[in-house]
Amino acid sequence: MSKRLGGHLKWMKHRIDAIDSEKLYCKYTLIESEPSFQKVECVVYEVKFEASADGGCVCKMNSEYHTKEGVELEEEEIKKGKDKALGLFKVVEEHLIANPNY
Repeated sequence: MSKRLGGHLKWMKHRIDAIDSEKLYCKYTLIESEPSFQKVECVVYEVKFEASADGGCVCKMNSEYHTKEGVELEEEEIKKGKDKALGLFKVVEEHLIANPNY
């Protein structure tokens, strides 16, 4: 469960679906939040880290939105969700850069 760091959500509950530490892969699902989503049943995230030529890594993320019956998401709503997910990874990236031996 993630507690509020800012924004309109008080909390979010995620389910870990798959972890492969050798392949640096994780799949997890956002299953609940407060306030609850009005249009979305859940969001499935897949994250994979791959080595880059400069000695760092590239993070590849995929988000799959499962809407409630009869609901369609607008592109702007999807973009907002992607921006929020990317924001979380930016915070993690900044922490790891500041603490390379962590």
